Amino acid sequence: MNADALRKLVNQCVRCGQCRSVCPVFQEISIESGVARGKLALLRSFLEGQEVPAEELQGLLNKCLLCKTCGSQCPSGVAADELILAGRELMAQKRGLSPVKKAVFSVLKNRKVFDFCLSMASLGQDFGIKRLPGKRLGAISRFPMPGLARRRVIPPFAGKSLRKQYPEVIKVNQPQARVAFFTGCMANYIYTGSGKAAIDVLVANHIEVVLPKKQHCCGYPVFTAGDAEDGRLLARHNIDIFSEVTVDAVITVCGSCGSAWRHEYQRLLTDDPVYLKKLAVIARKTYDIAEYLTEVKPINKNDLGEVNAHITIHDPCHLGARGMGVTKQVRQLLSAIPGVKISEMKEPGRCCGSGGSFNLGYYDIARGINDNKVADIAQTGADMVVTGCGSCRMHLIDGLVQNRQEHNVMHTIELLAQSYAAKQAGGKTQKSIS
Repeated sequence: MNADALRKLVNQCVRCGQCRSVCPVFQEISIESGVARGKLALLRSFLEGQEVPAEELQGLLNKCLLCKTCGSQCPSGVAADELILAGRELMAQKRGLSPVKKAVFSVLKNRKVFDFCLSMASLGQDFGIKRLPGKRLGAISRFPMPGLARRRVIPPFAGKSLRKQYPEVIKVNQPQARVAFFTGCMANYIYTGSGKAAIDVLVANHIEVVLPKKQHCCGYPVFTAGDAEDGRLLARHNIDIFSEVTVDAVITVCGSCGSAWRHEYQRLLTDDPVYLKKLAVIARKTYDIAEYLTEVKPINKNDLGEVNAHITIHDPCHLGARGMGVTKQVRQLLSAIPGVKISEMKEPGRCCGSGGSFNLGYYDIARGINDNKVADIAQTGADMVVTGCGSCRMHLIDGLVQNRQEHNVMHTIELLAQSYAAKQAGGKTQKSIS
């Protein structure tokens, strides 16, 4: 988006301040520049040639979770998160990215190098981190790490990435459907249990799974930082890879990944009609796993065994009502599991404060936002939190540990996989595990 087009859209904000009542960042820091109205006012001034320091503006635009809460409440229909993202892209063109982001993205955009680096990290990580006892996947740093709060709980890398654990095609007898699985980075390198659970459940439903080996990061961390060019590079790569496979659907287990396919890639590739055409074919058959198993290939409740679990559900920003619209589907799946009791939070869709890399750059603000979420979790009386996003899972575990709460966090599909396993074991009650 060029500066003139952006200025016209920014001017649609009437400065009513409705976003102040819902913005998690503003509610935490109570500074006008922390809310969408303030950010857009400064961006407007910059675009009109007024004296607004570019460095300061870039920092303020980055101080946003992109949770879409402001847009969902805007009476003028202004998609402030998209304008803030466009502002980031403009500032990245004018000022460039920070040296740290440049270095990280130079590795990330090279699939082979990225995979090699994370594989090596998994081999030597126990030297640098101390794993937490118990069932939660978490660890703390033994040494100070740049950009990482010392007390922060982080997830360890898996010993072997998900895509290296399986053949490219997981066959079933008499398949009723054939899907491609876009794993994303979290399910491939960290929470591989969620990826394995997705495959197990799909196979249990007689669905053949294609796991393209050359798929790569969806690019969300890259293009949301303002690096649109490398974002387009990753988008085109994934579109090429998934255009090569003949499948009925593409399945995701992460709201940000699913949103990239359905929404963000189209925005990035507006001026590329060739790839837009290829994308359209894939985007219209892309589903979150919960959505697919309720609306496209509904599960048979008779296949589910009892799981003893008292849970509450966190709806990620990009998966829930403000993103892919997948909320009731999650509850439909989980409520079908015998033995599962669901106690809802007061605000299940309230942002947890993760915001992708936001929680790394602004950990204290993210921690404060997350403390509110943890308090909401605690009042439910549930023993476990279930969510559909690996990034949210990571940040929630950190918050629960910091607040001395014993809850574990797992992906929706993992609990469903436990139910299938319980049925196969004879229908006996299975206590939920991580």
